[in-house]
Amino acid sequence: MALDSLRGDREFRKVRNHGVAVRDPLLTVRVTEYRPRYGEAWRPRAIIGIVVSKKTLRRAVDRNRARRRVREALRTLPGGLPPCRAIVLPNPGVLSVPFEVLQATLTRALSRAPGRAQSKTQGAAQGKAQGRKAGGEGNRRAAGVSAPVASSPSPDASGATPDRKAP
Repeated sequence: MALDSLRGDREFRKVRNHGVAVRDPLLTVRVTEYRPRYGEAWRPRAIIGIVVSKKTLRRAVDRNRARRRVREALRTLPGGLPPCRAIVLPNPGVLSVPFEVLQATLTRALSRAPGRAQSKTQGAAQGKAQGRKAGGEGNRRAAGVSAPVASSPSPDASGATPDRKAP
C-alpha cells in the first residue's frame, strides 16, 4: 500500500497545532484524526509526513536513510495503519535499530495515540448539556456576578500617576 503524504505547510501546521504528541526514544509521532482535504471525498486513510531536521541528523545521507526506513516500516506494518494525519519525527537511533524493532515502535506509538480527539465545539456542547459552566466572563454576566474591576494605578514615589490614553 502506498502512503499518502502531507502536502504543504498548511497541512503540517494543522497537525502540529491540533495533534497529540506521542514520544518514544526512537521517534516522536504527532497524530490528529483523519479529515479529507478540501473538495475530496471521504476516504479514511493514513496521511503521513516524515520530518528529519539537520539538527537531528547532520548528513543528508543519514536524513534520507532515516526517512526511507521509517516510510518502509509504515508501509509494511502488520495490520496496516489507522486512518489519521500524522507527522513522524525520527531520532538518530532509527538508523541503528533492527527493522522489526522500528516497526514495533511505530505500532506502539500509533496505538497510544487517541482515536478521535474531541473538538472544542463538541466539548462546549457537552458541558452545557451536563449543566457545567466553564469559567469565563460571559458566564459571570449570565449569573449576575460582575467581573473583577482593575484598580487604578497607584501613584509612584513622586506622586504622579502614569499617563493613560483616553477611551
